[in-house]
Order: sequence, then structure tokens, then C-alpha cells
Amino acid sequence: MSRPPVRRAQRAHHSSTPPPQPSFSIPPSDQPPFEHQPRSDPPTYVSSRAAYPTFLSAQDTARLHLSCAGRGLLDACRWDTVVRVVASDPEVRSHVLKSLALNTVSLLSVYFFDWLVLPLARGQQRWFHRNLGWFYQVLWLLPVVGASFYLNSSWCTLIAKRTFTLQHGARAAAQPPGTYSGVLNALATSAYRAVMIGTSVVLSVALEHVPFVGPPLGFTFLCWVDAYYCFEFIWIARGLSLSRRVRHLEERWAYYFAFGLPSAALCMWGSSLANAALFALLFPSYIIMAMHARPAPRDPYNPAAAADDGGVRYPSPLFPIRIPVFAPVLFLNDAVVRVLSVGTGGRASASASAAYTYGGGSGDGGGHRRMFSDGAESIEEGTALSEVGDRGGAGRLGGPASRVRVRGPQSVVSAAGSSRAGRKFD
Repeated sequence: MSRPPVRRAQRAHHSSTPPPQPSFSIPPSDQPPFEHQPRSDPPTYVSSRAAYPTFLSAQDTARLHLSCAGRGLLDACRWDTVVRVVASDPEVRSHVLKSLALNTVSLLSVYFFDWLVLPLARGQQRWFHRNLGWFYQVLWLLPVVGASFYLNSSWCTLIAKRTFTLQHGARAAAQPPGTYSGVLNALATSAYRAVMIGTSVVLSVALEHVPFVGPPLGFTFLCWVDAYYCFEFIWIARGLSLSRRVRHLEERWAYYFAFGLPSAALCMWGSSLANAALFALLFPSYIIMAMHARPAPRDPYNPAAAADDGGVRYPSPLFPIRIPVFAPVLFLNDAVVRVLSVGTGGRASASASAAYTYGGGSGDGGGHRRMFSDGAESIEEGTALSEVGDRGGAGRLGGPASRVRVRGPQSVVSAAGSSRAGRKFD
């Protein structure tokens, strides 16, 4: 019996139907082909040498130090700036003229004693003639010189404040301490500074008595001491502590040596009292020059930053970044303060010494290691470059660090997702 025709027609229909097509369709020729998922790139490996810090060559480092010294010498000879500031402001002119008149009298009194009184009293038989020089010193010379030094110090402070105000504005200077503890700290700092002046003079005189190398070492040390006291007023106006002032000079030793060279060379030909009187005569002028100076390099740990592409290139290891110029002075200073503060157990000197050591101390004078609290600062411009990183590796060569520019009295430095109050520079 044959099957119904309907079934036969259905089988014929299914047999003529083409097989089912896949779910995707081939795009037309005018459309771009399907984009395939890109393959992941293989990991790249960096050689260990690329993680090392890069250094300038010895020739480039020497050239940079010579250029910094030349800039310091040029800044120390800008008498046109002194004339312009004195002529433009009556307050500065008044203090400068008073200091000039008093120190001229003091200097002439010293030379009168050295060239006239002392030769006449030498070899005399009478008691009065034999002691004429002693009477002249006690009754005239020492009171005049002492008064001139005291008044000159106060006038130089006023000159520095006025010059700083003319250059940066009245609100740029650090405000004096208003609390009781702040006043005590200011008094302790002034006393420590006075002892530091005395120890610097004693050390310079002691160096001159060392055979052969003593006179050159004493003169070199005197250049740095002169430069320090010329720039101390602007550092105090910026609110820098003693340890940071010392560090700022020691990390720019070439510039400050050249800046103090002219004043030290002018004040080395007479007696000690005459040299001191001559320096007091020139001191107001060098304060004005220091106010308008720009110490170099801006960052001693990356001195070629201006000519670089942004990378950090440290100076050559053959040249020290920091020379501990004032390490012997601070050591003697702490010893004197420790003797004077027997009742307090020497805590003041210990704190001052600890502040100096924490800021980089004399132990790394010739090294290239930056401490955690260090920062490359441009003090005169009111800016700072702070090296911020993790506590374990911040400041190491090649370690993570970020450059932060600090501006204004309430600036906040932010790095690595954290923020902290910035220092007041302007």
C-alpha cells in the first residue's frame, strides 16, 4: 500500500531545503572586517643599570662650581645696587650714613693708636709715657669701638629689614614670636648666635697659627664666615632655623666662598681690631648686596636642572655636595653652651646639635645622601623644592620623590595622595 501523497510531498520539500546557515553573517565588501581582540604585549624588562642614579662628569661638575663661584663674586661686587638702594630710600640712607660716620671714627681711632700712639710709647722710660697706649685703649679706643659695634648691629638690622621690605613687601618677613615659649626660644637663639660669633673668631685666629697650611685655611674659613653673617639677616627674615641656615651655606660652598672673598681680602691687612672696624664699615653695603643676590645652584643635588630635560643628575662623586664648614664651630659652640648650662644638664646644646645633625650634619659632608627632612630651597625667591617620598626610601638616590613648589604664607604641599602644611617663605 503506497503512502499518502502528502507525506511524499513533505519529504520532497525537506530534501530540497538547504542546510541551516550559521548564526553570523559575512559583512558586505564595503564594511570593515571584524576586529579581533588585540593580543597582550609581552612584559618589558628594564636593566638594573637604569635604576641607578646618573651623575654629571667631573669636568661638568667643576664647570658648574666655577660658574657658581663667579656668580658669587659678581654679586659681591654690585656696588651699583648699593648706591641705587641708598639713594632711593631715605630710611636706608639715614642708617647707612650714621653707620658710615661712626665706623669711620672707630677706624681712624684704631689707626691713630697703631701708627702714632703705640710707636711713641714704645721704649719710653717714664711711667706715664710707658702706659700711654694703655690709657688710650681703655679711655677712648675700647669705648668707641664697643659703642660702634653695638650701634652698628642695630642699624644693620634696620637696614636689612627695610631693604627686605622694599624688595619683598611688608608681609613677606616671618612674624616675631608672640608666645612666652617663642620669646624664650628667640632669646636662646640670640645667645647661641653670640657664642657662635665668638667661637668663629677664635677658630679663625687659631687656624692662622697653624704652620704652613694655617693662613690659607684661616682665610678660606673667614670668607665663609663673612658670607654667612651677610646673608643671616635675610635667612632670619625668611624664618629659617640655625641648622637650615648652616645647611644652606654648606651645600652652596662655592658661591658663598666667592661672595665672602672681597670682604675677607679687604679685612686682612691690619691689626685684628682694625680689621674688625673695617668690616663693620663695609657690613651695611654687603647686607644690601646679599638682599639682591641669587645664590647658586638652586638645587645642589641636581645643579644642572635648568639645562636638563627634567631628569635628576647628581654632581660627580669626586666633588662634595656639602662641606661641613661650621661643624667645628658648632662643636665648640655646644661645648661652651654645655659648660654654661650645667644646671639644665646641657639640654639646649644637645637640642641644637641634634637639629644640626638631623638636617644632614657633618657626617655627610662629602656624600651624596639626602636626609628625610631635606629640601632644595631657593630662599631668596621664596620658593622651595621639597623632596617627598615614602618614609623608608625618601631622599635616597634614585628613590621616589616629587618636586613641589611652595608659594605663599599658607601653602600646602601635596604628594602621593597626602598633604602637609608648607613652610612660610613669602
